[in-house]
Amino acid sequence: MLAELGADAGAALAYSAVGIVLMAVGFGLVDLLTPGDLRAQIWIERNRNAAILLASNLFGTGIIVATAIWTSDGEILKALLASAVYGVIGLAAMALAFVLLDALTPGDFRTVVADPEPHPAVWVTASAHVAVALVVAAGLT
Repeated sequence: MLAELGADAGAALAYSAVGIVLMAVGFGLVDLLTPGDLRAQIWIERNRNAAILLASNLFGTGIIVATAIWTSDGEILKALLASAVYGVIGLAAMALAFVLLDALTPGDFRTVVADPEPHPAVWVTASAHVAVALVVAAGLT
């Protein structure tokens, strides 16, 4: 029983590490795609637009990692590899969706994210992030 508990705890730590690394990469991507310092915009300036966009990216990453774990049939290495591979695919797809929405909609969406005034377009883009993550996660099943 203790050996099984130890193995499960080790797996949870490994899954957490992969998820945290992917979320850090996601943070970096959102920071790269938006103007200004994302940390300052969210934690100092309390910019809701930037916070919603980042939150959707982190949530989407979590969906992908959790689905990889659930579909791994208890095979830890399979789950870790699937989390990493599908997580990177999901982050790339979310970044592509962001760039495409920016290109296909009027104005410059990147500046909307930096604007302190709440903007409904941020909710649309955030929804796209979650939808893309669900599509990528569905590819795991």
